[in-house]
Amino acid sequence: MKYTLLPNTDLKISTICLGTMTFGEQNSETDAHKQLDFAINEGINFIDTAEMYPVAAREATLGLTEKYIGSWLKKSGKRNEIVLATKIAGPNRGMDYIRNPLNFSEKSIHEAIDNSLKNLQTDYIDLYQMHWPERVMNMFGQRGVSNIDANWQENFSELLSVYNGLIKEGKIKHIGVSNEAPWGVMKFLSEAEKNNLPKIVTIQNPFSLLNRLFEVGLSEVCLRENVGLLAYSPLAFGILSGKHLNGKVPTSRIGLFPQFSRYTNDNCTKATKLYKELAESNGLTLTEMSLAFVQKQSFVKATIVGATTLEQLKENINTHKITLSDKICAEINAIQELIPNPAP
Repeated sequence: MKYTLLPNTDLKISTICLGTMTFGEQNSETDAHKQLDFAINEGINFIDTAEMYPVAAREATLGLTEKYIGSWLKKSGKRNEIVLATKIAGPNRGMDYIRNPLNFSEKSIHEAIDNSLKNLQTDYIDLYQMHWPERVMNMFGQRGVSNIDANWQENFSELLSVYNGLIKEGKIKHIGVSNEAPWGVMKFLSEAEKNNLPKIVTIQNPFSLLNRLFEVGLSEVCLRENVGLLAYSPLAFGILSGKHLNGKVPTSRIGLFPQFSRYTNDNCTKATKLYKELAESNGLTLTEMSLAFVQKQSFVKATIVGATTLEQLKENINTHKITLSDKICAEINAIQELIPNPAP
């Protein structure tokens, strides 16, 4: 396993992070514990979760993912060996069953962190992330902002002050954002510097062969400001395993939850076929090439991989051994030029 430092910290993290959103929906507690045991044995020490998990989110399963991780931490006694990340859910998602109002008020943040600590059976969170912004912006399925959210009031400094208090209490160590845009990242950074408040150290956004929009704006911000990308959906909800090609509908997340249509349009299918041909012509599986490409990017600090079976997890983790040649990367870029970012 390869390791790096969480930006601006002394925390050593594996460059592959175990994603857990299937725990509690597609995976039982027993399955979850087996995955955690396997991942740790393979050298992974970085685990990511969220208060709203599992996915697809619903009230009946709320919090199960954190609870399964918590029961494993208690059973294994490995808390001090783990860098643990979780997230607070923001508004605009129709999830009022989590909290009402679902916002980033001081009350909501304290309630969320205390509930996560209880579920995870731990005293502290290493990386606490805002799962998406409070303001309405280009979240899922949109490529940009055409209208400004006039109902939202800027509160970056206030948020950072609340997190500063939680850091001083010892409940969290570091903070990050998720599903953010360049403007939001820069505002958090500038307010932190201006007011001597905690700096965000990571951003968790989608990044894959089918969605390289992070390279437009955010990559430069991260490289210049030393904010690390935790790349999620590096296999595009399993599409980049190739198992959905030729009209196949396997028992997968997309098969079970067709509302996740982000990666299923015609251009995604065309691009996936081209990437599969390229991978196989170079002696790789599509999964191996897809994950190795993400891991190669200089702005990526960790690639978040998830799986429903140990066989899938093993293949995903083993990709840390693969280094793509410049020739393959050039051919990948040629496909990107032909069908740029088919997934919004």
